[in-house]
Amino acid sequence: MASSRLSGSFGSEARDEAARYSAQDGSALRGSDAQEGGVGAGARSDAPTGTAAPKFVQGMGLFSATAIVMGSMIGSGIFIVPADMSRVLGSPALLIAAWLVTAAMTIIGALSYGELAAMMPKAGGQYVYLREALGPIWGFLYGWTLFLVIQTGTIAAVGVAFGKFLGVFFPSVSASHWLWHIGHVPAWKVGPMVLGNMDIGLNTANLAAIAIITLLTLSNTRGVKLGAAVQNVFTSAKVLALLGIVAVGLVAKNAAAMAANFGAGVHSFWANAGWHTQHAVQVGVGGPVEYVGIFTVIAVVQVGSLFSSDAWNNVTFTAGEIRNPRRNLPLSLVLGTGVVLLLYVLCNFVYLSVLPMVGTAGATTLAGRGIQFATEDRVATAVMQSAFAGIGSKLMAAAILVSTFGCVNGMLMAGARVYYAMSRDGLFFAPAGVLSERSGAPVNSLWMQWGWTCLLCLSGSYGQLLDYVIFAVLVFYVLTIFGLFVLRRTRPEAERPYRAFGYPVLPALYIAMAVWICGVLLRYKPQYTWPGLILVLLGVPVYMMWKRKETAVRD
Repeated sequence: MASSRLSGSFGSEARDEAARYSAQDGSALRGSDAQEGGVGAGARSDAPTGTAAPKFVQGMGLFSATAIVMGSMIGSGIFIVPADMSRVLGSPALLIAAWLVTAAMTIIGALSYGELAAMMPKAGGQYVYLREALGPIWGFLYGWTLFLVIQTGTIAAVGVAFGKFLGVFFPSVSASHWLWHIGHVPAWKVGPMVLGNMDIGLNTANLAAIAIITLLTLSNTRGVKLGAAVQNVFTSAKVLALLGIVAVGLVAKNAAAMAANFGAGVHSFWANAGWHTQHAVQVGVGGPVEYVGIFTVIAVVQVGSLFSSDAWNNVTFTAGEIRNPRRNLPLSLVLGTGVVLLLYVLCNFVYLSVLPMVGTAGATTLAGRGIQFATEDRVATAVMQSAFAGIGSKLMAAAILVSTFGCVNGMLMAGARVYYAMSRDGLFFAPAGVLSERSGAPVNSLWMQWGWTCLLCLSGSYGQLLDYVIFAVLVFYVLTIFGLFVLRRTRPEAERPYRAFGYPVLPALYIAMAVWICGVLLRYKPQYTWPGLILVLLGVPVYMMWKRKETAVRD
């Protein structure tokens, strides 16, 4: 990477920051680090000569930063994934244990990221940490995968979930109500994977998704203060919704469910949770069934719980717009993840107190289907129906609409900052690295993200792509926390306003747990692993292309 070229209009604050980084870290200043909105290596500025380039507006405090953490984490997963987890685990105790593992890993990850965030409070967050610790190509591969599917695919999936639940109130909004059906891609089985099997076109559900993605993209182009205000409102509402579910568990306990899940019988809390109990796990799609132990089966179901708790790192992408980031970023990470995971664990206790875990797929009652076979896996909806009869499904649908709307807003806001940082380094389209003079927002980056996300909505491929990158996301978390060890060694004198709690034991524990889960997924869930690795590796030739382009421009 070429050394930074700072314009004559570059402010004294940014020059001081550049000098501090150069002196303390002993490394060349990267393009996106030169200033939050300024000009760096391979970066561009649309500001006229002699005028200051637009800067990010530091418009978010601790509450707003925490709202991004919590709002990005809470989507629709907590309301759905316990069904699939229950089918695999078959034990109330193991269901809670799986969520506790998720909570421990996520909070340890947040504690570790807190040091990196306080040390490098720059737009781009995790992209910057990987770039500085392991090299530019690792940062690029993360940003490439983020844009290709992690961020955009999640936004598309959550947006379409919004559309589907909107259909509870407006039946004409449905994934089966086609306005323009282009065609169907048939299923194609490749080893343990099934590719294709998706419908391409515009239906009323993905039209609703595109509508809210467009609305929220537009609002975020007006500046971070408006985007943060929307996030604060909807995150507060969705936290209240989760607290409402917890309250339901206190007042609407079902005696039969309590006896089945917590009583002293064959279906008691500790059923199938013995150290020597073997659990059936299907290898791949349509593969053989193998029997595994307790640690392996808990790792298998992390596909659901760990990634229903994902996106907590999104707040690091917006570091350039947070006031006092060296304090507020680490605090927001710990507070946000801690509160959300506590609510998640409590919600699962509520599910177990209202519905039996064990059910039958063909049953016609809520209790008969249980958590395992809740209709369309909508466990939270079944709980609300059990508590409030006729209006329960609408209450839950309203809560999910609020939750998904806020999640889309937070992820749109955060993701655009990564592509901005990549562009400043000459590793993404040039216009993405320009800030609006009026709002200080990366407007071009927001609209590029919008365009690709809408295409994913129309393609119907977002869900399948998300399945494919689950493994890759975990690998990038491992690499980033490994980078904490690298930076402790290579930049021992760098200013660290916050040092990771429990270092080196807790970060090492996270890496060990994550590597174990990755190994289990490679063995038993290849449909979630190899395709994700291929998507990541496809970024290598793209990186080389961008590097050649940057070299040509510089020469």
